[in-house]
Amino acid sequence: MSYYYTNKQLSDFWKNDFHFLKLKEQNQVFHLTLNRANKKNALHPQMQNEIAFCFDYISQNNEIKLVLIQSTGDTFSAGADLKALSNNIEAHTSTIPQPNKKIILGNLFTNLYKPKLALVEGNVYAGGCLIVAGCNYVVSLRDITFSLPEVKRGIFPFQVMESLSSIIGLKKTIDWCLRGYKINAETAKEWGLVDEVCDKENIQSSVKKWIDDFSGNSHNAIKFGLKAYQEHFHKNSNHEKLEKLFRDMIANDHLSNEF
Repeated sequence: MSYYYTNKQLSDFWKNDFHFLKLKEQNQVFHLTLNRANKKNALHPQMQNEIAFCFDYISQNNEIKLVLIQSTGDTFSAGADLKALSNNIEAHTSTIPQPNKKIILGNLFTNLYKPKLALVEGNVYAGGCLIVAGCNYVVSLRDITFSLPEVKRGIFPFQVMESLSSIIGLKKTIDWCLRGYKINAETAKEWGLVDEVCDKENIQSSVKKWIDDFSGNSHNAIKFGLKAYQEHFHKNSNHEKLEKLFRDMIANDHLSNEF
């Protein structure tokens, strides 16, 4: 099922040039790498379009069984590119088509009914935690941190709050959002946000093991199970309402995404 792009657009997927992502499809795994290291992999609106285009393609492609999400540079993601959201959009060379409706980042993850594995090798800030929370499995380096610094910049992490609350619980989520502190990878594992903490020398073997665990399973059963889980426990309208609140909040402010 595609949400943002037509079947014709998706059929030409590999003919497009991606400006903010590096992509590879290999052994039934789709490798999606955030590739904006000079901006701490902050989520430019066009970058979100590219992710949505990938997710629609993955959803339509029965040969893809799992999605591996990682990043370049020393920051996994700094969250939303607030300058770009305030209409100071930088030029880009992406050729992908524009989506047929507004993209809500939180919904991208819940509406993709295939296992998503995050390989976290850099610090995670703000909306980067939404990406991590949107994945079914998270393997993290031991020496990285997760933080929600939005409140220190005069904003509130609405969609992140929605995604985190079902994983770490409502009380921890609102406390983290209100105080904006950092947690280490071990704490993130205790809270359920991270599934495995690794040292650099064994993180790739750990990721391979997670991927191998799916090789003998019914991917059709997984698809229907994830669909049932999303429809029973999550509502797309929650992310839509919270995304609108976020945009209303930043509409008249001059904000920076440099955390």
